[in-house]
Amino acid sequence: MKFLSDVGKLFAIRLVHTLVWLVFVTAILYVCYAGVFDNVGRLVWFCIGAVVIEGIVLWLNKGTCPLTSLARKYTNSYPIGFDIFLPKWLAKYNKILFSVIFIIGVSLVLWRVI
Repeated sequence: MKFLSDVGKLFAIRLVHTLVWLVFVTAILYVCYAGVFDNVGRLVWFCIGAVVIEGIVLWLNKGTCPLTSLARKYTNSYPIGFDIFLPKWLAKYNKILFSVIFIIGVSLVLWRVI
């Protein structure tokens, strides 16, 4: 990305981070949907697997997304949400909120299949 300034690089990282976040949130919400409406199929298990892998990646990076670490290279200011296009309150509580929703969704899916 030699043709982009640091501001441009940070913008690109924020955009990609937001899109990746959206994919995972969609997967988490789909797991809940499938559990509520008894629509458990291959896609649900794929979504559960993807979110678990994401959790492992975050755990291996001590709770930090690799894109956050990359974004830090292009700014000296790290307020909450500096690395993603989310409201500050959502960026702050994102992991807790969607972890709870995911656990509820997986519990519902397991209840349906057991």
